[in-house]
Amino acid sequence: MTLIGNSDLDVFPLALGGNVFGWTVDAAGSEAVLDAFTAAGGNFVDTSDSYSAWVPGNQGGESETIIGDWMASRGNRDSIVVGTKVSQHPQFKGLRAANVAAAADASLARLKSDHIDLYYGHFDDASVPLEETAGAFNDLVVAGKVRWVGLSNYSAERITEWIGIAKANGYALPVAVQPHYNLVHREPYESEIAPVVKANGLAVVPYFALAAGFLTGKYRTKDDLAKSARGGASAAYLTEEGLAVIDALQHMAEARETRIAEIALAWLLSRPGVVAPIASARTPDQLDDLLSSTHLELTGPEVERLNQLSARIPA
Repeated sequence: MTLIGNSDLDVFPLALGGNVFGWTVDAAGSEAVLDAFTAAGGNFVDTSDSYSAWVPGNQGGESETIIGDWMASRGNRDSIVVGTKVSQHPQFKGLRAANVAAAADASLARLKSDHIDLYYGHFDDASVPLEETAGAFNDLVVAGKVRWVGLSNYSAERITEWIGIAKANGYALPVAVQPHYNLVHREPYESEIAPVVKANGLAVVPYFALAAGFLTGKYRTKDDLAKSARGGASAAYLTEEGLAVIDALQHMAEARETRIAEIALAWLLSRPGVVAPIASARTPDQLDDLLSSTHLELTGPEVERLNQLSARIPA
């Protein structure tokens, strides 16, 4: 377990992604995955108020509802760290103060909770003064509805600006960032955001930790992309450079008698500031493949080999 930045949130070093709940996994299947995750010591669940509005017939908030129902039925709310987000729900678009307040109340109702542990601005909203948004998040912290603030998909410049506004006004400071970051997608995180993370003691909770499944090794040809509803998101990595990374991961996995995904997640956990990569699972068996990464420590030469190969992938 490790703390998220300067917060008191003590989390398992793997965040369970809730983006598939209500999308590729129904409520019963989601609860089975959640049960398996907590049985293995997991306590950090990541979701958003917009998951999964893109599915025909859904409205957004389905993932939060499943998680809320599960926590209520298990009576485990106090032992679960819930991270959710605002700005993309069809009914709560953007980061105006009134919208943030209303969206937070809607999330709390779906989660059947009186607080959100880690509340992220999901995407920056350049149409709203950052002072207004930072103030709205602070109001939620003061009201006890949110414990800690996070920023997802924000540029280094805007993260720095938010922190400056928070310090100047005595607002709650962000404690975590959630960037798109993995072994085959290292920029712009490493060159732009990582220095801001280091300077401000922020925790990093990367999403697409397995590159939408590419870093499991199941997509090696264009025909493989049809294996999953998320396969299309891996198409950009089917290059000579991307497949060279997969080959190296497979070699390391075979030598360690483990799986490709574990090596890819262990690489992320070796990066400065990374507290808990986000990975999703549709079944408890898939989850087993991910959990072992939290106990896997790569050697210096293994990390360097992966660094070298992944650096060849165009940003």
